[in-house]
Amino acid sequence: MIKSTFTPILWNFPSKPRTPKLFFSSVISSSLSHTPQTVRQNASPDLTATMPPPQFSPTSAYIHLPFCRKRCHYCDFPIVALGSCSSQTDDNDPRISNYIQLLCREINATKVGYKTNSPLVTVFFGGGTPSLVPPRLVLSILNILRMKFGLSLDVEISMEMDPGTFDAKKMNELMELGVNRVSLGVQAFQDELLKSCGRAHGVKEIYEAIDIVKSCGVENWSMDLISSLPHQTPEMWEESLRLTVEAQPNHVSVYDLQVEQGTKFGILYTPGEFPLPTETQSANFYRMASSMLSGADYSHYEISSYCKDGFECKHNLTYWKNKPFYGFGLGSASYLGGLRFSRPRKMKAFTDYVQNLENGKVDCWGNNHVDAKDLALDVLMLSLRTAGGLDLKLYREAFGCSLVQSLCKAYKPYMESGHVICLDEQRRATNIEEFNTLLLNENDIGSRLAYFRLSDPEGFLLSNELISHAFGVIDS
Repeated sequence: MIKSTFTPILWNFPSKPRTPKLFFSSVISSSLSHTPQTVRQNASPDLTATMPPPQFSPTSAYIHLPFCRKRCHYCDFPIVALGSCSSQTDDNDPRISNYIQLLCREINATKVGYKTNSPLVTVFFGGGTPSLVPPRLVLSILNILRMKFGLSLDVEISMEMDPGTFDAKKMNELMELGVNRVSLGVQAFQDELLKSCGRAHGVKEIYEAIDIVKSCGVENWSMDLISSLPHQTPEMWEESLRLTVEAQPNHVSVYDLQVEQGTKFGILYTPGEFPLPTETQSANFYRMASSMLSGADYSHYEISSYCKDGFECKHNLTYWKNKPFYGFGLGSASYLGGLRFSRPRKMKAFTDYVQNLENGKVDCWGNNHVDAKDLALDVLMLSLRTAGGLDLKLYREAFGCSLVQSLCKAYKPYMESGHVICLDEQRRATNIEEFNTLLLNENDIGSRLAYFRLSDPEGFLLSNELISHAFGVIDS
């Protein structure tokens, strides 16, 4: 799902954030807030040792609820299309109830990797369209999670919800169960774009959904938008952003369309060719989003995410901070004990997987040992997609001063162009003259530079190229 091709923006999502797939199959879970053991402290960038990640239990769980009314033209997610007539009134569909039973079996059969486990602090119901699932079945999932792992008192429980799939009654029932964050799949504010994308809702349903969320008192809610759609004009994109700001969500996610093979868009269109925008046009859409949302006091805290103060998505920060997490359900991925493990995308194969898990034939936990080079790549690329950037102190302690020195040299041209910003411990920017002076002395680099971050929006727009340069340094 997450690609480095087509547009200059790193990791574009076709609609909604999901458990991220990284560039390397063996990238390993860690956390910048838990310093890994030192690896050849003053070694060259050739990292060949292995190192165990910190011993702490996952505190986040992603739950895949794959049901949709129909498949959107850009979607390649594992879903079950219920039919365009399905709505919030469906309560006894055996396809849903049978899947939820299977999902609960998977959760119950999952091995807990540590003797001491912290309760879950985030739960994210993604899909699909989770708001099609009856609240009583959502409760059964939360009950099994509570029994198996525990839920913290202030747990963030997020649910993706599409306009036209819930009413005030369902929203209130979900809130009573503990759902306290809503991600509303708006995508666009033009009926013609929504129809051309195969969306099951129109603009009228968008406004109805916004009214329901507000009237029910949901304090933490987000809106998703997609840019670079076929026939989308700058005026349309500006209108969608303006109407989003007027709706006053606490959080906004902006994704650039990714044309996937096997989707209807993949059959109809060639990336970069009309009616899809060029790379330059896509970049201008991104710049417009950054300007308008930042101007409306949304913090651009992650490459595709904006929020009001204090409303970052805690669950997605689990991914960007490279922490371990559980994944449950069709096609979902988990990151446990140093192993990224994906479930089957087909229902029959997923059913067999759950049976094998119950019979002890499947173990989705790793052995808690990681390759240092993979870890260095993983931490860097995840950190640079956030506004906080890469913590050079922790990175130096983990992978050695020499690697940090080499990265500084590789990024020098981008410091000069303004795409990369270096910060001191007070997060004050270092100008290029100061940077060049520090670069002459490895000790100064280690003691006086604290963070690397990409500039907004130009650095984020060049993130693929900037990450590639870092890969070259680490992989040399």
